[in-house]
Amino acid sequence: MALDNPERGTVAETYVSGVAGRYATALFELARDAGAVDAVKADLARFTALIAESDDLKRLVRSPVFTSEEQERAIAALLDKAGIGGLAGNFFKTVAANRRLFTVEAIIRGFDALVAAYKGEVVAEVTVAQPLSEAHAATLKEALDALTGKDVKLAVEVDPSLLGGLKVKIGSKLVDASLKTKLNSIRHAMKEVR
Repeated sequence: MALDNPERGTVAETYVSGVAGRYATALFELARDAGAVDAVKADLARFTALIAESDDLKRLVRSPVFTSEEQERAIAALLDKAGIGGLAGNFFKTVAANRRLFTVEAIIRGFDALVAAYKGEVVAEVTVAQPLSEAHAATLKEALDALTGKDVKLAVEVDPSLLGGLKVKIGSKLVDASLKTKLNSIRHAMKEVR
């Protein structure tokens, strides 16, 4: 899908695939046509934060045991409490009604990728073992800005199983400097020595 942005005079090609991609693309096109890209992005970020904070919401989103009606009622109540309405609110209700809540996190990532392409931004998906301090995040951003020559936005995810280090993914490029991967490499090399 070509994403024309007349304000910036640029065209970017970004593709998101699968069920999540179709939902993300539809939501992005609705938001773009309504001039509400930033508002929808903010609501999606708020919903993502709610998922991160609540084990019950994670279970609701990811578990197939809940009926469509249960998911719809729970999502409607959550959206009212969180003050998420408009396009994003209707989107979440539609996703729940269609029993696709399990894809909502992938949909949000796809939407964010489409927005980044639309705005001419580069997003680096960073996975770390522990939350980054502001100073470390700023240093990492500066290094990635210099490496890519563009303004890089960081999307940070914490995964304690990495033990230490980090993984950085920009587009299809992945740099894995995690302690877990290094230990697995050493373990594999030791098996070959025997």
